[in-house]
Amino acid sequence: MVLLTGGGTGGHLFPALAVAEELRRRGREVFYLGSQGGLEARLLPQTSIPHALIPAGKLDRSTFRPQEAQKLLQGLQAAWRLLGRERPGAILSTGGYAGFPGALAGALRGVPLLLHEQNAKLGLAIRLLAPLARGLALSVPVTLALGLARKARVTGYPVREVRYPKAEARARLGLPPEQPLLLVLGGSQGSLELNEKLPPLLKPLGLPVLHQVGERWVERYRHLEEDRYRIAGFVDAPLAMSAADLLLARAGAGTLAEAAYHHLPALLFPLPPSLDGGAQAANAQAYQKGGGAELGELARLAEQVERILSRPEPYREGIARFSPEGAAGRLADWLEELL
Repeated sequence: MVLLTGGGTGGHLFPALAVAEELRRRGREVFYLGSQGGLEARLLPQTSIPHALIPAGKLDRSTFRPQEAQKLLQGLQAAWRLLGRERPGAILSTGGYAGFPGALAGALRGVPLLLHEQNAKLGLAIRLLAPLARGLALSVPVTLALGLARKARVTGYPVREVRYPKAEARARLGLPPEQPLLLVLGGSQGSLELNEKLPPLLKPLGLPVLHQVGERWVERYRHLEEDRYRIAGFVDAPLAMSAADLLLARAGAGTLAEAAYHHLPALLFPLPPSLDGGAQAANAQAYQKGGGAELGELARLAEQVERILSRPEPYREGIARFSPEGAAGRLADWLEELL
């Protein structure tokens, strides 16, 4: 049996769920260990995956928070007991605070541990667990110290591998087929900054736009909707990316992996490093260096959009180099090696 752990946010949860489904398809038993306060607490009960939820204190190097430390200790104790009962043959941790207790307890019990890092910069949980792990799976190439580099492979970030013909995707979304489509994504929750700043700059371009503002912001921004400017609380990523010609988005690992799978050029507006430790900035830099994306600049956004749409192929080729196609299978293969 393989134990999968990680969550708190979709970026940690969804890759693990994709690997769980791939392992089950191969006839392997899986068990998911998540956190009581994470997104998995809502989504796991909607699946048929056996699971448990335990306390998980948030890791923060800069501030000691007694309440979070207590949760972490409780989570380690709960994970230790659960691992003694379930006895997995291997563990996959996708990191984040929710993926720490189960991974640490498992490694201390001698269970082979595989880590998966979604971003182009190692997160705190992954850095702490790396010395105990048998392997480190990367979504994109990351510069690592020699000892850690020996454990690492680039496997990609598992995504839903679904593509639609552009004409079909446009028709299903009710969008015009003839002009380039701009897709604005601010992450699963939406981005207040992108919601405020991009519409006044994109509307004068006269191009069709599909803007995911986030469910909580739909009514606030409904007044922006026009024939050529569509507002949605949430969009189906494979359908929207199949329809689009240019993505304007934050630089979350999941969003970028999906764009790479769809060979969709991107203009990126990463979160400030003060908000996420620099993970999105590192992601944006990696994709920019690879030739598939640019950092969005509000002062010259119209120029950037026009330039990419006038010559998209170099950007499409650049971002396609990061395509995660087959990532869930590669991670499942590695876990089977450890069993």
